[in-house]
Amino acid sequence: MPLDTTVEINMKTATLITVHGMGRTEKNYADEFFHEVGKRLGTHGKRLHYETVYYQSLLQPNEDRVWQQVGGRLRWDALRKFVLFGFADAAGLENGKEASASVYTLAQVEIARALYSALKSTAQGPVVIIAQSLGGQVVSNYFWDAGNFKASANTPEKRPTCGFWKDPVSFSAAVGSAQALDSSELDFLAGAKLRQLVTTGCNIPVFVAAHARQDILPFDRPNTDFAWHNYYDKDDVLGWPLAELSNEYGKLVHDHRVNAGGGIAGWLLHSWNPASHAEYWGDDEVLDPLVAHLRELL
Repeated sequence: MPLDTTVEINMKTATLITVHGMGRTEKNYADEFFHEVGKRLGTHGKRLHYETVYYQSLLQPNEDRVWQQVGGRLRWDALRKFVLFGFADAAGLENGKEASASVYTLAQVEIARALYSALKSTAQGPVVIIAQSLGGQVVSNYFWDAGNFKASANTPEKRPTCGFWKDPVSFSAAVGSAQALDSSELDFLAGAKLRQLVTTGCNIPVFVAAHARQDILPFDRPNTDFAWHNYYDKDDVLGWPLAELSNEYGKLVHDHRVNAGGGIAGWLLHSWNPASHAEYWGDDEVLDPLVAHLRELL
């Protein structure tokens, strides 16, 4: 009698997590991207668990209120909204982050929630995260704090003073656990199975440019199999290479210069100009290696 492999075939074995960037973003922002990834994976895609990190709901209502108060009597509405919403996101995520319910903390809880769902859905299978624009900074902060939390077991002064990792067990219910998170779960949330971080249009240099070179450090490698691939377009003023920021970044990050939104039609519209910032997730130069890696994990 042949073995029944239905359960094995349908079981999720790896996770793809998306993190959005700055500016007004809808909750379904990753739907089209997930559809394209699934189409390229074919039958392998049935084993992939999908998760989104969505933190814009923490920011947008306040930004809309400010726009209504001060923006109605000015010119260049579209440009002003881009500046206000985009840079308010960046400022809001960094300002007052020591508060227990800060946007910095709540955004990190969303990352932990997505990872906890991955843990339960795949029995701690491998994870890939793709983060756009400001999302790269949000993810970087999360794993920086996670690394310090782990290091604080031997060096207590390294324990984070803000964010999810200040007291991760207190957020057990918020990330979906009925019980207090245990050490194995915390290891997973800290990136024990994170195989690849993909950043696109990443603007981490904006946040570290004023620091002395010796202070420009990435988070610690979360496991020996981890790789960080950063994609940027030379025409994208919001996207930057990372490897040359410091020797430490150079050891951790692989930079890839791409022509986001390429092709004749794409070039005419956006690949030659700053609009390329929004085109990475639909570009073959990003999708092809990402899907190839996911296929290996599945």
